[in-house]
Amino acid sequence: MVTKDAHLGKNVKIWQPELVNIYSCTIGDNTSIGAFVEIQKNATIGSNCKISSHSFICEGVTIKDNVFIGHNVNFINDKHPRSTNQDGKKQMENDWNVIPTLVEKGVSIGTGTTILCGVTIGANSLIGAGSLVTKNIPPNVVAYGSPARVIKKL
Repeated sequence: MVTKDAHLGKNVKIWQPELVNIYSCTIGDNTSIGAFVEIQKNATIGSNCKISSHSFICEGVTIKDNVFIGHNVNFINDKHPRSTNQDGKKQMENDWNVIPTLVEKGVSIGTGTTILCGVTIGANSLIGAGSLVTKNIPPNVVAYGSPARVIKKL
């Protein structure tokens, strides 16, 4: 389902609109979205991106232009998720703060990667498949592992 309040640029391709959840977000021109993707409110996707199937892009994530997101890539926006607040009541939206994440221009993120909140992945970097990104990744490097570490410069 793509809601009417999602802002889609020109020539955005959503491969199976009935199999996605895209709402209250912004997606740039010429971006491609695979099946079973969720893009939450207040997320921003740049132009000329490819978001592969089964990926989750939550509120607070900004993805710049020319970024590749592999299959089953997941972003996290809360360092201490809980079901209930300190009073034991179910948490509501105002009980937590979104911690932003930035993926800069030209990044490639491999399949099965998880990106914790509050990090920046520098321009043109490559994150290897299956990685866990827990801290900032500088521009123009290859990083992978759990936790992801810089392996070499590009």
